[in-house]
Amino acid sequence: MAQGATPLRVLTHGSFDLSKDLLAAFEKDAGVKLEIIKAGDAGEMVNKLILTRANPIADVVFGIDNTLAPRAGAADILEPYTGPAAERKAVAELPKGLVPVDYGYVNLNIDKAWFAKKGLALPKSLADLSQPAYAKLLVVQNPATSSPGQAFMLATIAGLGEEGAFDWWKHMRGNGVKVVKGWSEAYYTEFSRNGGAYPIVVSYTSSPAAEVFYSKEKISESPTANLFLKGGVFRQIEGVALVKGGNPAAKEAAGRFIEFLRSAPAQEGLQTTMWVFPAEAGASRVEVIKQHAAEPSTFDELKAPLTEAQSKAWLQRWTKTVLK
Repeated sequence: MAQGATPLRVLTHGSFDLSKDLLAAFEKDAGVKLEIIKAGDAGEMVNKLILTRANPIADVVFGIDNTLAPRAGAADILEPYTGPAAERKAVAELPKGLVPVDYGYVNLNIDKAWFAKKGLALPKSLADLSQPAYAKLLVVQNPATSSPGQAFMLATIAGLGEEGAFDWWKHMRGNGVKVVKGWSEAYYTEFSRNGGAYPIVVSYTSSPAAEVFYSKEKISESPTANLFLKGGVFRQIEGVALVKGGNPAAKEAAGRFIEFLRSAPAQEGLQTTMWVFPAEAGASRVEVIKQHAAEPSTFDELKAPLTEAQSKAWLQRWTKTVLK
């Protein structure tokens, strides 16, 4: 980086993760120094952008997804980017202003050994999970404090309808659903695969692939599997965008960073650091993703974009139904 060159401020959620080598290569190529600012959950990240819009804390933002895009658009915190990455069709699209980078699915994961040992058939529907045979088997994240928790709640509403979804949640409360604050607690503490008592957990389509990738022993089959049930699969699409009012001196570098995230090296790298699918059409998939992270053939989408008012209303209703 040249002496006195302007740093590029990149605001991200806490799960942003690309290899140091990839980021260093970008810095060298673009002649800039990256300043990665992690802002907790994606919702917190958007809040920070809204609160600091008079004096923006970043030049580019990564991690606004399809649930948060309408909120970012309404707050007018993003600046349109019109470079090549914005013009190319992506595998999964986002509203104008956001350039898609990756996508993935929140769904149920099961502990295969637990079900084999108990001789219990896998549930074929969300309704099955509310039956006595499946009492106290599911751990979920609180949608008010967790991104996958919110995504799973939205999946139930999209798949079952609002009234059907909250009726299901009411039955699940009676059937002993466990609610925790975030994904790590659900997966690494409560999930039976990791010593907990719950053999079904809200996680990601890519989690079985990660189990194989990080296994201490060499394994050819994941100990966990995906459960794709109607009303239980939500597609999250993440994007990158210019921050409105960012440093004009960093604007060219910000555009280059957007292009970098859609480049072949970054699209390959994010698959085994953030455990997502590449949004670039035709991007190659790494072997562990190809073998152990099958995409669902169908998933449910909300009929209309999620507004902030709707999100708040549903979170309040969920809290009242499940926790109070």
